[in-house]
Amino acid sequence: MARWTPRALALLAVSGLAWIGGCGSPPAVLEGSRERHLPLPAGIRVAFNHREHQRYRSPVSGRWRQGDDMEALVVEAIGEARSEILVAVQELSLPGVAEALIARHQRGVAVRVVLENTYSAPWSEARPADLTPHQRLRQAQLMALGQPDAVALLRRAGVPLIDDTADGSAGSGLMHHKFLVVDRRVVVTGSANFSPSCVHGDADDPRTRGNVNHLLRFESPDLAAVFAEEFAKLWGDGPGGAPDSRFGLAKEAGPARRVWVGDTAVEVLFAPHRRRDPHQGLAWLAERLASVRRTLDLSLFVFSAQGLADTLATLPPRGVAVRLLADPGFASRPFSEVLDVLGVSRPDGDCLLEADNRVWKRPLEGVGTPRLMGGDKLHHKFAVLDAERVITGSFNWSPSAAHQNDETLLLIHSPQLAAHFTREMDRLWRSAELGVSGRMERGLARSRQRCGRGRARPSLLTMETSAAAP
Repeated sequence: MARWTPRALALLAVSGLAWIGGCGSPPAVLEGSRERHLPLPAGIRVAFNHREHQRYRSPVSGRWRQGDDMEALVVEAIGEARSEILVAVQELSLPGVAEALIARHQRGVAVRVVLENTYSAPWSEARPADLTPHQRLRQAQLMALGQPDAVALLRRAGVPLIDDTADGSAGSGLMHHKFLVVDRRVVVTGSANFSPSCVHGDADDPRTRGNVNHLLRFESPDLAAVFAEEFAKLWGDGPGGAPDSRFGLAKEAGPARRVWVGDTAVEVLFAPHRRRDPHQGLAWLAERLASVRRTLDLSLFVFSAQGLADTLATLPPRGVAVRLLADPGFASRPFSEVLDVLGVSRPDGDCLLEADNRVWKRPLEGVGTPRLMGGDKLHHKFAVLDAERVITGSFNWSPSAAHQNDETLLLIHSPQLAAHFTREMDRLWRSAELGVSGRMERGLARSRQRCGRGRARPSLLTMETSAAAP
């Protein structure tokens, strides 16, 4: 039987998420709940940290709050390990997760951790003067928790850990994976980093509930083998060994792999790829979007790929009902394709418009931004296709994700799972501000006052042609 640290036991005791692994009680349900039970495919579970009709006590605020406790889901999977735990996540700053990993490490389980280099040093040892403004804010928020530094705990306990500079480089675009593999049998992955702000909320504002995220748990040796193979490329010989880790384009990511989780087909694609590689993530996504026949729901943190916006434009004329929700902060940025879909454009800080931008002449009606607490972000990266298939993973819909970052893309063929993501979309949709939001309009007004209509930025093709001219 797994031995738990006091913090890990407390996480499970208040979360009600022990059922995820097939044991324990069902999650706590809010009084007066009318949520209809939805079945799940064999071997797959899903947790949403803003779910309406379930609750747990936040370790950040100490208050009961709505949602699934995704930290408890991760801790439970770690506690099941008997031989090996592989973690590849951009940020790991939850002390409960670190303590669970240390407990397994001390019992002889081979624990290996890969982080993004921006988050691989203990935050408690950094000098504020050496940090960027974003890093200083993160340090202040983590200090406000009054809890241990997770990375410092791991290092002091001797848990092997590397980041994306282990190949001798300055790092990939981002080591942006968010996955955990236990005993080559269980995979936990999704949109969430293992951090307070991604799971529970910000320590300096008890009103926050964390970035809107989800995690999936898969019971499948075949899927675990695919993720373990990706991890092996990142890890190489590990700390102190030869500099043979591979990140970014050096991994030479191939085509999508198709495996089965019970009776459910799951396709897995790891990024990045070179721009002309036919297997690259944006082309993979465009092909799947083009196959939609009836309905498409999109809930995206970043949508900045012009080619995907162009593919999306072909769907409404074919009668496809499209709903698109984007993070309020990213939606109004000059490079956001949400602006295209809404029929508007915004120049950047140099008063230049995005190269080859194509603003929709007929704006999409079903597009909006959810209303969230200040500090929280819509961090999902999912799509539901024809209520039959779910696209998810760490992959933001951007060129950086496709061509620079270490990323995961999943396509899960399951109407049962799709129903859960549709319900999450419905929840967000009920409170969304549709069309050009007030925040967008204010930003557009500022840009018009400073830049007028803006100037077109030369496209890459135009610059190459000009450079080649005699």
